[in-house]
Amino acid sequence: MLKHDPLGGHLFCFRGRRGDLVKLIWHDGQGACLFTKKLERGRFIWPNAEGGAVAITPAQLSYLLSGIDWRAPQETWRPTRV
Repeated sequence: MLKHDPLGGHLFCFRGRRGDLVKLIWHDGQGACLFTKKLERGRFIWPNAEGGAVAITPAQLSYLLSGIDWRAPQETWRPTRV
């Protein structure tokens, strides 16, 4: 459906319906790996995927997983010590 080989080293990233959950799936040569992250507050800023799939840079992925708007890097929320 996404027109990419799941065994070719691609990283597939999916966002939950509410926008606060993200799942990354990739094949490491031995099997499929799954990484899941759920934000306690805020939502993941998601790129517009009109063509079905979007390519982002490693830096943009890092921002996305940190809950930072990758279009204009600025923290949206940071936990504080109590």
